[in-house]
Amino acid sequence: MERTAQGPGAASVRFVDAPTLTVAAAGAEFVYRDLGSERAGGLPLVGLTHLGASLDSWDPDVVDPLAAERRVILIGYRGVGASTGKVRDRFEEMAADAIAVIRALGLSRVDLFGLSMGGMVAQEVLRLAPDLVDRVILAGTGPQGGPGLTQMTGVMVRRIVRGVVTFTNPTTLLFFTRTRNGKQAAKAYQARLKRRRAGRDKPVPPAVFRAQLRAVDRWGHQEPPARPFDSERPVLVLHGASDRMVPSGNAIALLQRFPDAQVQIFSDSGHGVVFQNRQAVTDLTGRFLHR
Repeated sequence: MERTAQGPGAASVRFVDAPTLTVAAAGAEFVYRDLGSERAGGLPLVGLTHLGASLDSWDPDVVDPLAAERRVILIGYRGVGASTGKVRDRFEEMAADAIAVIRALGLSRVDLFGLSMGGMVAQEVLRLAPDLVDRVILAGTGPQGGPGLTQMTGVMVRRIVRGVVTFTNPTTLLFFTRTRNGKQAAKAYQARLKRRRAGRDKPVPPAVFRAQLRAVDRWGHQEPPARPFDSERPVLVLHGASDRMVPSGNAIALLQRFPDAQVQIFSDSGHGVVFQNRQAVTDLTGRFLHR
């Protein structure tokens, strides 16, 4: 499949400067950003972002340190941002798209970083194409049938309404605690998201939120797998102790799916655990991915 790209081993660029590229896969055109250099060593790290997010929802202070050590590829979902096609409302379909994109980019083995909903998609990628993935980071996410996942729609609606009433960005209320540290982290995060000024991805419309919430609801209502995942691949689980959207019990539930996983739960952190603890997360992730 034809693609537009920087090319293997291209010089490292910062998140704010990385061009938005496109690749044809599975009957659609997917946007992605390719940072770092494969000459830095290690497998490419593929990032799958959270619900209601475009490529510009990634935190530059998370992406850039990771890309300093390896090639990092952030891929968009079908029908989200500038990617074409109809938005998916099932994780197995999103995973099939992600697999098609990875293969269309000429990659036969990758590491995965699944953030929130992206972690659910990553689990389906493992199920559908286990030989494609080596190491996995699951951040702020949960397994099928995970505790509280069926309540996510209600949590989001309440926080969005509260945000409208109080003139507060909903992600501030959804991702961060209301402690002093949480409020400071939320303010800094919102500022970082504005660093990229040119070539931004398209905004995410309400229809995308609705479809992706349906996917989370289906995931939450599914029965947990009867047996642990049949694999010895390394898995790192990151979670916030005060996560309102995906309760921290999901980190423990993931151990039933991945018994040998490393688990790190951050205190005074919510669903934006990666953004609030970006230095600790990137350091921990770097060590985890190092061969």
